[in-house]
Amino acid sequence: MKEKILKKINDKSIIVGVVGLGYVGLPLAVEKAKAGFKTIGFDVQDQKVDMVNEGKNYIGDVVDSELENIVKSGMLSATTDFSFIKDVDFIAICVPTPLDNHQQPDISYVKSSAEAIAKYLKKETMVVLESTTYPGTTEELIKPILELGSGLKCGVDFYLGFSPERVDPGNLIYKTKNTPKVVGAIGKDATEVISAMYRAVLEGDVLEVSSPAIAEMEKILENTYRNINIGLVNELAILCNKMGISMWEVVDAAKTKPYGFQAFYPGPGLGGHCIPLDPYYLSWKAREYGFHTSMIESSMMINDKMPEYCVERASKILNRHKKALNGSNILVLGVAYKQDIDDYRESPALKVIDILKDEGANVSFYDPWVLEYKENGVYEKGLENLSGDVIAQYDLVMITTAHSNVDYEMVQKNAKAIFDTKNVMKNIINRDNIEVL
Repeated sequence: MKEKILKKINDKSIIVGVVGLGYVGLPLAVEKAKAGFKTIGFDVQDQKVDMVNEGKNYIGDVVDSELENIVKSGMLSATTDFSFIKDVDFIAICVPTPLDNHQQPDISYVKSSAEAIAKYLKKETMVVLESTTYPGTTEELIKPILELGSGLKCGVDFYLGFSPERVDPGNLIYKTKNTPKVVGAIGKDATEVISAMYRAVLEGDVLEVSSPAIAEMEKILENTYRNINIGLVNELAILCNKMGISMWEVVDAAKTKPYGFQAFYPGPGLGGHCIPLDPYYLSWKAREYGFHTSMIESSMMINDKMPEYCVERASKILNRHKKALNGSNILVLGVAYKQDIDDYRESPALKVIDILKDEGANVSFYDPWVLEYKENGVYEKGLENLSGDVIAQYDLVMITTAHSNVDYEMVQKNAKAIFDTKNVMKNIINRDNIEVL
């Protein structure tokens, strides 16, 4: 089986299936198709499927013209019909792995995807989970589902592995194409063929590890590392404020050290599809072994309370202007979870807005990348434009995302008070109305 698959990879007769056409799946599907592999995208959302089939892009890291060209050439198509799984030789599962209302891992999308695949899985197929999850998911959850549903045996009839997604929306240097990959599969043959498939498509290095669990834990480590370090600087930012010290200047000074230090910066909280969620997966799994990840859980607590801390600071700023938070008009600048993208998943800005509203503030938002956002089934629309007259109407402007296409000098000239949680106004000379986190 290994030799047959390697030959098909070499002559590019492999047909690729990508389950989940979101921020991870669509860029991967595009790269597979660009590399010469006919690709079928699977998704349960009709709107995404229709847009792909029309060559219309909805993901920032995908080039519009590239998507249009590969769809027109017939190299990429999309469907909601999972029976087409029977036609593919390589399947990448790229579905969401969120947390539920109790901060527990929600792997229902992974489970339902595996069940749908199992019905149509054929021999000599490679299946790879890319969704971030807890160590053990591939072998303990996916493998039994695929074997039971298909009647096939892993390692004999099909290959199964895990290769964590590495997507950084808005990154101008590293995209799906050139970011190094890690592959851990069940058995050496599976590891070899799955790695060969990625090498046939990507420019980045492909590192083979000894098991899916290693690859799953590696991904958790990547993001937990960032969570802990961001928690550290957020906690120190709270202390520095009490001491009258700029944490931003402290970090900039520390990063001049050429070894042993990596710069992380404070902010109103954590956002995105990985960093705020992954530590919860690990702490949840650790309890199965009677182990508590105390350092990780402490950083999570610090980061989770930053939106509330930012609202407390905002209240103190208003108080100095003889204003109560209740009844004040507040403009939030930026709801995307990071600068210069339209992704607002888990954005701390949304939590800041909710807390402000709960305290009785009248809140509006402006984001040049996010014109509206959906929360709890309700769409919230932002201001259509930003002008001096508009800004002057608000008692406080809170900057929660450091977008580069905002005229911050104009904001400073017209705002009564500004709370800059991202230090994006650091180069503004007149700082009489600016307070920084």
